[in-house]
Amino acid sequence: MPTKTPYVRPDVANLLAMMAANPGPSFTDMSPAEGRAMYQGMGQMLELPRGEISSADLTLPGGIKARLYTPASLENGTVVAYYHGGGWVIGDLETHDQLCAEIARALGRRVLAVDYRLAPEARFPAAAEDCLAATRWLAGSPAELGSAVTGIIPAGDSAGGHMAALVTRELHGHLPVPIVAQWLIYPVTDMTAAEGSMVELGDGYVLTKATMDWFIDAYMGSATDKLLHPWASPLHAETLDGLPPAMLMTCGLDPLRDQGRAYAGRLIEHGVRTIFREAAGQIHGCFTIRQGIPSAQDDLAGCITDLKLLLAGA
Repeated sequence: MPTKTPYVRPDVANLLAMMAANPGPSFTDMSPAEGRAMYQGMGQMLELPRGEISSADLTLPGGIKARLYTPASLENGTVVAYYHGGGWVIGDLETHDQLCAEIARALGRRVLAVDYRLAPEARFPAAAEDCLAATRWLAGSPAELGSAVTGIIPAGDSAGGHMAALVTRELHGHLPVPIVAQWLIYPVTDMTAAEGSMVELGDGYVLTKATMDWFIDAYMGSATDKLLHPWASPLHAETLDGLPPAMLMTCGLDPLRDQGRAYAGRLIEHGVRTIFREAAGQIHGCFTIRQGIPSAQDDLAGCITDLKLLLAGA
């Protein structure tokens, strides 16, 4: 039986055609420094302008860099702890600056973006340790935030969604303030995934299986015996019982789609209130290229609406 051609949105098709007509080198052929420069350049070309918002760069204990976004209209003391994507290798505060600013404005809450250590210079579990440390610091209502923190929402995209999942599971019930919800955006949840969407969508939709293998190798290094550890593959955690409500989004053309679906399914099976959203015809990384893919702004707005519903019922 012939393979069914997947649905592709018109604006996604336009971007894919433009990239196919002007092919560049693959991340797998680059050094990490070159990959970071290319990722930064893609964002400068394809992401929306930052817009107006108050922000401040911070240095947390242990030397962790962070950026605090404070919207003009602040609804309450809940703060989003945001962990950027980029395969644990190529993202930073700048690649996700516009996205974090938009989240703070639209959600009406402060956002603390965490600039965790990158691989391969700092391998597993360095990124996880930094995200956990930054979240613990945030929960203590440090003076740098200007007012008390009453709750935390771990959030992130791709590798950052992976961080949000493990931070939520590790710290829920162990902080001076509650984790009120978790927001996982096309997350990595299974480093051992090697079938389904990882193969069917593993080439031709920006993020490839080869690139994912490159990211995982850079982050995990020789720790291949840890691929099923819950800090590496949250999908394989023994239990997800009792976790805070979750908003989880996948993209229909994403190699990571199936593992995101599977994690949402496990959350539901374990009794976690979950809102699951899949962006049909959309590619991985769409939230940081919203000028190149205008429909991604609607996907982001839909996620924020769903997250507000989740928070209202938390």
